[in-house]
Amino acid sequence: MGYPFPYVAPGQVIGLLGGSFDPAHEGHAHITREALKRFGLDRIWWMVSPGNPLKAHGPAPLAQRMERARQVMQHPRVDITDVEVQLGTRFTAQTIAALRARSPGVRFVWLMGADNLAQLHHWQDWQQIVETVPIGVMARPGQRISARMSRAAALYAKYRIPARQSQLLGHADAPAWCFVNVPMMNVSSSAIRAAGKWSS
Repeated sequence: MGYPFPYVAPGQVIGLLGGSFDPAHEGHAHITREALKRFGLDRIWWMVSPGNPLKAHGPAPLAQRMERARQVMQHPRVDITDVEVQLGTRFTAQTIAALRARSPGVRFVWLMGADNLAQLHHWQDWQQIVETVPIGVMARPGQRISARMSRAAALYAKYRIPARQSQLLGHADAPAWCFVNVPMMNVSSSAIRAAGKWSS
């Protein structure tokens, strides 16, 4: 089953939220709505991945995860996509490079949680990511200390945009990143799977 590549007009600012979404849940939808409000984004693409290279076990079939994502996230400024499948990329740095080559004039912002910022230095070509696109980091109150101690945060400390100026992120030149506290919902994909409420 194929999915259309989302249309994007030159000059738009697109937030990229990648993940296995296995399954997608209201917590994902919540941080998506917060990112739209806080980072000066025109749209957000959920990039439902074919699989996480850092995880030993594969997720549910892509079509099943895409359908669930569309049920959970219904917003006029959010696109549910499988762009990594269409681009043939596996790692974030490759995906970002391919998107920028395909969509000149479009500004992309990578979105992640504080837990990902803490282990970003383990990602393939992670410094290429930081130096290519701005990064919006969202966390529940209390995660700020662990994020500040991360290798990425320390190395790029001088490029951090204060949370009170988060709307500037979408038009900032990389490297640039912004950390905002977002009230989180107490729900996770792993908990849903463990409860037997999601099966492939």
